[in-house]
Amino acid sequence: MSVRFPVKEFMDTTFVTLQPEMDVYKAIDILLDKGLTSAVVVDERRKIVGILSEKDCMTILREGGYHQLPSGMVSDYMTSDVITITPETDVFEAADQFMKHYFRRLVVADENNHLLGQITRRDLLRVIKKVRKEEKKKIAPIL
Repeated sequence: MSVRFPVKEFMDTTFVTLQPEMDVYKAIDILLDKGLTSAVVVDERRKIVGILSEKDCMTILREGGYHQLPSGMVSDYMTSDVITITPETDVFEAADQFMKHYFRRLVVADENNHLLGQITRRDLLRVIKKVRKEEKKKIAPIL
């Protein structure tokens, strides 16, 4: 396919972020209140330091068992190894990343690992719709 669609055309640029020193229960409240499955964790310069997902939060239950739930900060539970893509990454490559990993979102960062945006699986559904529309334009009607 010769048409290119960089993720910057489809990524979200307004979203919730968390801080590593935030109480993990406050972060869970934010995820629940906003209906999110995860949120990027950034430092004071918006540099990506991790991501806190629903799965990461399940560690609290596992560690608590039937006793008192453990306390801690977001940094104690977040995933630190975050796979990022650039705004120029093609959506077809982004789709490949979604297929290789079980992520629901990919973090978009600049060359210094500063947060620029994110793209979700749902955003890629919009890409499919746009690509299909472009393909239909190329098909000439048969007379």
